[in-house]
Amino acid sequence: MSENLDTAGSLSRLRERVRVRVRARSLRSTPTDAEALLWHHLRDRRMANQKFRRQRPIGPYFADFACLEAKLIVELDGGQHTEAVAYDENRTRFIEAQGYRVLRFWNHEVLTQTDAVRERILQALQEHSPHPSPLPQAGEGARQDTRNLKP
Repeated sequence: MSENLDTAGSLSRLRERVRVRVRARSLRSTPTDAEALLWHHLRDRRMANQKFRRQRPIGPYFADFACLEAKLIVELDGGQHTEAVAYDENRTRFIEAQGYRVLRFWNHEVLTQTDAVRERILQALQEHSPHPSPLPQAGEGARQDTRNLKP
């Protein structure tokens, strides 16, 4: 009997994964003008050599653009989002609880201020990355505490 329950559970999970994949594919095939423009700048590791994914499922939500390595989500909002403020806030809280940072831009910002949007995304990616040459911990060039040294 438990084998049947296991099989039913596996089948249910498989159906859910297929449903999510189909939904993500559908969202990717009908991007807004702003999504298409921003994707042009994010795809193929064009932004700080970071890999972005489009319409990435995160829990029950789909992130417009996700950089998993940097734990950064970029969301684009159209006019319909002015009526869905509470939904967007809950969605952002959920995604942040998963360890991601969320950047939100209005579609018109992406279309009219593309360079500024790209710069803000680049800054967020750089905030994530460690300094390319961290200060030495000991040895030459390391700061020494001379307060407790005895002569």
